[in-house]
Amino acid sequence: MSTDDNTQARLRRLEDLEEIRNLFIDYGYYLDHGKFADYARLFAEDAELLLGPMGRAKGPAAIEEMMQRTLGARVGTSYHVIANPIIRLDGDRATTNVSWVVVVMGKDGKPALPMIGHHADIVVRTAEGWKFARREGHVDLPGKFVSPEEQGR
Repeated sequence: MSTDDNTQARLRRLEDLEEIRNLFIDYGYYLDHGKFADYARLFAEDAELLLGPMGRAKGPAAIEEMMQRTLGARVGTSYHVIANPIIRLDGDRATTNVSWVVVVMGKDGKPALPMIGHHADIVVRTAEGWKFARREGHVDLPGKFVSPEEQGR
């Protein structure tokens, strides 16, 4: 491999890693702001989303519908903090693991953390850029989906 080829390969790897990290950021932003159509476009055509107590959906249209149904009434009441991405690139595909925290306003008017968890993903390069092929959400703490009523809203 020539120096130019090596430099191009290294540059592409860095660009891929950054685009995948941005995929995680967009995921939280679109959820928090109720932009469920934009959210659904983060997924490949045959993608599968599995979110424990919220359900599962396959394909962008079903993913958008599930998020509207389960989170539509909660827009603006919770915010996602995304952290600690682990990305293992393998050509046009990668496996990832990312931690997340949901922050809400508690009954006492102070921020509360009702859920902490992680996502285990498969992401793929598409003509439109990197997208989720499979996203599996896990609630690690406290292990319970907290309704808006339980949040004090």
